Amino acid sequence: MRKASLSFFPHLTRHRIKSLTGILSRDYISDASCTSPSSLVSPNHFKPCSKSRGLFYKNKQFQVNPSRNIDTTVEKSPQMSSRQKKAKEKTDLEEAFESAKTPEEMLYAFKNMESAYSETELGLASLKIGLKLDQEGDDPEKALSFAERALNALDKDGRPSLPVAMALQLLGSIYYGLKRFNDSLGYLSRANRILGKLKEEGFGFEDIGPVLHAVLLATANVKTAMGRREEALADLMNCLKIKETTLGQDSLELGKSNRDLAEAYVSVLSFKEALPFCMKALEIHRKELGQNSVEVAHDRRLLGVIYTGLEEHEKALEQNKLSQKVLKNWGLSSDLLRAEIDAANMQIALGKYEEAINSLRDVVQQTDKESEIRALVFISMGKALSSQEKSADAKRCLEIACGILEKKERVSPLDVADAYSEISMQYESMNEFEIAVSLLKRTLAILEKLPQEQHTEGSVSARLGWLLLLTGKVQQAIPYLESAAERLKESFGSKHFGIGYIYNNLGAAYLELDRPQSAAQMFAVAKDIMDVSLGPHHADSIGACQNLAKAYDAMKSYTLAIGFQKQVVDAWESHGPSARDELQEARRMLQLLNKKALGEDPNELPRKALPMPQTSASTRR
Repeated sequence: MRKASLSFFPHLTRHRIKSLTGILSRDYISDASCTSPSSLVSPNHFKPCSKSRGLFYKNKQFQVNPSRNIDTTVEKSPQMSSRQKKAKEKTDLEEAFESAKTPEEMLYAFKNMESAYSETELGLASLKIGLKLDQEGDDPEKALSFAERALNALDKDGRPSLPVAMALQLLGSIYYGLKRFNDSLGYLSRANRILGKLKEEGFGFEDIGPVLHAVLLATANVKTAMGRREEALADLMNCLKIKETTLGQDSLELGKSNRDLAEAYVSVLSFKEALPFCMKALEIHRKELGQNSVEVAHDRRLLGVIYTGLEEHEKALEQNKLSQKVLKNWGLSSDLLRAEIDAANMQIALGKYEEAINSLRDVVQQTDKESEIRALVFISMGKALSSQEKSADAKRCLEIACGILEKKERVSPLDVADAYSEISMQYESMNEFEIAVSLLKRTLAILEKLPQEQHTEGSVSARLGWLLLLTGKVQQAIPYLESAAERLKESFGSKHFGIGYIYNNLGAAYLELDRPQSAAQMFAVAKDIMDVSLGPHHADSIGACQNLAKAYDAMKSYTLAIGFQKQVVDAWESHGPSARDELQEARRMLQLLNKKALGEDPNELPRKALPMPQTSASTRR
């Protein structure tokens, strides 16, 4: 999660706490966004901000106070009253705290302040220390104690205020770091409600907007960690709207935010929705930084991923080559190697297997023997060789990759899990189902220790369930499929097409176990989801409807079975000549059902599960 900034913006005069006045900087949006929200894509982006500005400043009310003009007073009279001495002591303590740079210096200054200030007066100072400690990330428990102390001091009267909202945002950040996601979301939701009340009270957007941006961004990161990625997208969209209102149209930060949102859409496989945001980011970065900037290179690489997801592989390859050119000029070797691997995968998708293999051979010469990048090279090479039906060579490449990855499980668990999942799909394509299942189980064992990866765990469970079902291990398949459905509903929403496939396969499993009523329930849910997400005339939507007819046939509810089979026939008819064979089969099955309804007993209708969509690990993430 992005760390809250130490800078705040003005107009907190309504919340003055005696001599300590919290001033918030208008740069709060910028500071709160020092790190990328592509936490939706990679947890490596969770880095602390480096900016830090003072919490306490002299305001006009302070300047007119005689106790602020101590030097003048001393010149006129060497004798100071006890009141003046206390005022000067507080001034010195405040200035010492203000000038502190490191956590140690801040804590030392704060300790000296404790005897001179009340707990209420120390609320903002506690908040500043909590922010600094959270930013450093070395002692979350100490950061938590200061955050709670700040909230208790600032929230004594129960009235909504910006400092209270910020203390709540800080608590949300700390609890996120402690992986207590429900607690984190609770504090952030309360902060959001307080900001809403302040808006109703007349606070302007220039006051609320920056803090709201920080709260929404933190909320998006927490929801992502909880697997609620669709909800996180809405929060990120609102963050972008706040920046569009606050920053210039060509702001570099706005370009970065557009790319972050595009990455978020890619993480939920919404490539069409991601495209305009990535294009906007590219437009801004090209205009402000030029064609050969690193930011433009990153935009183009993401654009390549999006085009790959849209199956526009020529466009993807074009963007990748442009990205590689810039990365090479800047000497970014690691990024360049990964871009070259991406290019090879695009060539494989285009059927250019020899070109891909030659490219990968060049890349492998530039990698260390035990590096993760080398493992990725062999995975891609295995894919190319498998596509050429050179199974023995492909398996050898995958074995080398697994040997490297086994040593990296503790160091880079998420990257290894993604790689295992990719390798599993390749073994699956070569009909090596036992090895594929074994690798998916290893993947799940890793992901179960990463609570922020529920969505990935759900996807792997879905694929594992389908493979077990495919190999006849029906009873073993069901718990994996059920777990996948629940996890992915939280991540992608209840109407995502992938969840439709899971329910369809659950229905197929129940049919295999002669539980047609349960099967009919699952097929009905699958059909409803697919009709919404894919459209009723999509081939897989028709397949779900076909399966529903089979379930009612097994229950001997022929009237219902015939009704759904007629929908299948009508749907294939709408496809025209391209679906002639499918239409012929659908009509044949309708005739069989009509015969059964009349008391005849033709052969039993075949049952079939739908495979999960083939999606690479990198695209899934």
